[in-house]
Amino acid sequence: MSKIGFVNFLKGVFRRLFPIKDIQTALSIKAAVTSEMIKKIEIWQNCYSGKAYWLDEKVESLRLEQSITREFANIVLNEMTASVTVPRLDTIFQTAIRDININLQEGLATGAMVIKPLGDDKVQYVSANAFIPVEYDSRGRLLKVVFPEFKKLNDNYYTRLEFHDLDPKKGLTITNTAYVSGSPKNLGQRVPLETVEEWADLEENISYPLMKRPAFGYYRNPIKNYIDGSHCGISIFDSALNIIQKADVQFGRLDWEFESGKRRIDVDITALKQENGNLKIADEIFRAVDVENLFEDFSPAIRETNYINGLEEYKRNIEFEVGLSYGDISNPQTVAKTATEIKSSKDRKYNTVTAIQNNLRDCLDDLVYALAFYNSMTTSGYKFVCDFKDSILTDEETERKQDIQDIGLGILRPEEYRAKWYSEDIETALKNLPQSAEVME
Repeated sequence: MSKIGFVNFLKGVFRRLFPIKDIQTALSIKAAVTSEMIKKIEIWQNCYSGKAYWLDEKVESLRLEQSITREFANIVLNEMTASVTVPRLDTIFQTAIRDININLQEGLATGAMVIKPLGDDKVQYVSANAFIPVEYDSRGRLLKVVFPEFKKLNDNYYTRLEFHDLDPKKGLTITNTAYVSGSPKNLGQRVPLETVEEWADLEENISYPLMKRPAFGYYRNPIKNYIDGSHCGISIFDSALNIIQKADVQFGRLDWEFESGKRRIDVDITALKQENGNLKIADEIFRAVDVENLFEDFSPAIRETNYINGLEEYKRNIEFEVGLSYGDISNPQTVAKTATEIKSSKDRKYNTVTAIQNNLRDCLDDLVYALAFYNSMTTSGYKFVCDFKDSILTDEETERKQDIQDIGLGILRPEEYRAKWYSEDIETALKNLPQSAEVME
C-alpha cells in the first residue's frame, strides 16, 4: 500500500484502532468526545463511502448520502461570495478554498471538519473521523484538538500526534510527539520526531503568545447533538438513516423485479442436445427446460410502478427529514404537491442552508485569520467579506407577474401557468382553464 493510501486508510478507521483512552494517557488530556459519538462518526463515514451496515449482495447503495451532501454543498457554495480586502491575502485565501466543495460534502456527512493551514496558501481538510476534539468554548469554537498522522515504514507503524492548545491568556501552543508500534492497533512507545524523516524538522513544542484565535477554521453542522450533548457535529443525514436504509432495500426489490422479469424463451431440452451430449444455448434469452411444446414464451408482467412509487415516497421522506426541498433527490413529477407544500419545503431548505452558511462563515473567518497569522499579515488591516444570496426563496408575487408576462409574450402557455401555480397536471389544467384563456390559446 502506498504512503498516501495508508494514511487515507487509517483516517477512516483511526478511532476504532486507537482507543481514545490511549491518546488521553499519552498526552495527559481528556477528549471531548464519547465512545458512542465515535461509533456514530464511523457509521456516518461508512454510509457516505457506500459501505452502510445494511448493504449485502442483494442490497446495493443508492448513494443517497452523497446526493444529500452534494445538494447542500452545491447550494451553499453557489450562493457564496467570499473575499479578503488585502489582495495578497485574498489570493492565498482563494487558493486555499479551491477544493472546499468536495471537502464540505464530507464535513456535512461526518458532522464537522477542520480547515488547517500548512504554510503559504496550502491547507489540509480534516473531517470529523480524523481529529480528536479536546475542548470547546461556549460558542462551540474548537480550542484544543489533536490531529494524528500515520506512517508505515517497513514493518513498523508510526503515529504523530499534533496537539493544538489555545489559551485565551497564554496564546497557542502546538506540541508534536511521535510513537512507534508493531501493530496498527497500538500507539506503542514514544520515539524522537527525527525517527521519521518527514517529521525531523518539526518542533516538539512551539508557542504563539499573540495567537488569540484557533490556527484553523472549524465547521460543524447546525444540528443539536442528541448523542452526547457536546459541540461535536451531527451528520446532515443522520435523522434519515433508517429511511435511507429502506430506500436502498426498496431499490433492491425494484432491481430484482426487472432481473426476474426478463423475457425468455423456454426450449425443450431435447432440442438443444448436441452430438457430444452437451447443451449449447446460443443466446441468454433461451432457457433449457422440459416443456410440452418445442418453444414456449416466458414473459411475466413487471410490477415496477408500485416499487418506483414506494421508492419515490421514501426519497420524499428523506428530503423532509434532512431539510431539502421536494424534488431535490426525488422525482418532482411523481406526486403533485400543493402550493403550500412546495412553499413549506422551500422554507425548510432555506432555513437549513442558511444555518449551514452561518457556521461556514465563522469557519472561513477563523481560517482567514490563521492564514494571515502564518503569513505575517494580521496587522495588514484586512477585512473578510462573506455574503450569501437568497435564491432558494423567490418572491412569489414577482414570479407570478413574470409568468403572466411570459404568457402575453407567448413564452408560457396558460395551462403551464395553471399547472405550476395550482399544482395540477397539464391535462387537468387544460380542462380547468376559463373560457377566455381557451380563446387566447
